[in-house]
Amino acid sequence: MSAPILVGALLALPGGTAAQELRSYSVVGDAIPEPLTNARGDAARGRALVVERSSTCILCHSGPFPEQKFQGDLAPDLAGSGSRSSEGQLRLRLVDASRLNAATIMPSYYRVDGLDRVGTLWRGKPILSAEQIEDIVAYLMTLRE
Repeated sequence: MSAPILVGALLALPGGTAAQELRSYSVVGDAIPEPLTNARGDAARGRALVVERSSTCILCHSGPFPEQKFQGDLAPDLAGSGSRSSEGQLRLRLVDASRLNAATIMPSYYRVDGLDRVGTLWRGKPILSAEQIEDIVAYLMTLRE
């Protein structure tokens, strides 16, 4: 097991207002074992985020979402995610999948530093909040084969 790596970054708010610190987290091996928040994620909110096209999940992933006619096929099917991965492994894949695969096309949803090809509106801002990450992790953990 590798030593934990502490990560944190400053978030520049729109309009040049005061910066807010992103919540820090530790990467241990292939996971972020501790939640980003003090509260457990809500699986129902997580599912809503996953199937919402603006979150981009189902643009690349498919899964048990019968109400969504068009689902992606560029990335693994999300069915069974909770059987294949731990909460910590899922959390790291959402926070910064490039730590596991530098060539991934999956966005870093909670990382803001050292990124290329970031749209002007997203520079210095995470795509998802810590709470949203935890909601999605909670939902993915319910997907068992």
